Amino acid sequence: MPPRDRESTLGVIYGLAAFVWWGVCPLYFKAVAHVAPDEVLAHRVLWSLLLLLVLLKLRGRLPMLRQALTHGPTARTLALTSALISVNWFVFIWAVGRGFLLEASLGYFINPLVNVLLGFVFLGERLRRLQTVSVILAALAVTWLTLRVGRVPVIALTLAFSFGFYGLLRKTVRADGMTGLTAETLLLAPFAAAWLLHLEARDALAFVHRDLRTDLLLPAAGVVTALPLVWYANAARRLRYATVGFLQYAAPSLQFLLAVVAFGEPFTRTHLAAFACIWTALGLYSWDSWRALRPVGGHRNQLRIPRI
Repeated sequence: MPPRDRESTLGVIYGLAAFVWWGVCPLYFKAVAHVAPDEVLAHRVLWSLLLLLVLLKLRGRLPMLRQALTHGPTARTLALTSALISVNWFVFIWAVGRGFLLEASLGYFINPLVNVLLGFVFLGERLRRLQTVSVILAALAVTWLTLRVGRVPVIALTLAFSFGFYGLLRKTVRADGMTGLTAETLLLAPFAAAWLLHLEARDALAFVHRDLRTDLLLPAAGVVTALPLVWYANAARRLRYATVGFLQYAAPSLQFLLAVVAFGEPFTRTHLAAFACIWTALGLYSWDSWRALRPVGGHRNQLRIPRI
């Protein structure tokens, strides 16, 4: 196998591993659903930071972390992205624990279309015809779900837009994914540690006060968070971002299946209509993205994918 083909194959394997992991990670958060979401979030931040620092040390990237945190504009942007990712993580943890994984998966299905919309609004990127149709279909699906269910799908919209704005801001940061996430968890760590101490003072801390299973599961949040990021970084180095963009649908698809098949969340005709609309929108978006990558005049068009 030629080296380029071998690298592409490895990239696909790493990419699938990352997105499949993110697709099945609700099993982990379901296992710690007996712990308050705010405590799970605090553990996720602290144990992720510990593991990420070790990984950066092994890869010789600690100087890059220092540069990111000492450069004023970069540090301020990372402070904003750390707030956005903490909101995203908390809402997802809460949604899984409270039986709203189906709605959470909807958020990650519409996230690519939100990225297109944000690129149009904030970056002045031109929307192609099929992209416009895809965004309109997604808006119609959310509107239909709101009217039929009687409430706005707040969980889905919060996850989609928090991650969308996170990606938008991260495009302006000169730091790779692992270094950026390490900086974000480092900025969040004092708040996470203070919250755990607050819970301990109130006798509300689950860690070391429940059972051995809980004490083993909570530190595993670091692996759950950091490991797929390493795989994703390896995939991103070997693949075009358009290819990574196609692979990302594996995560919400698996979350959708877990919600309906494994967790038994209700999936009504209303949900079917809304999801069918979203899937159609994603199909059009993917087709348009593929067309944009076809060689034109001897050159290949470049699809701009938000670098998250």
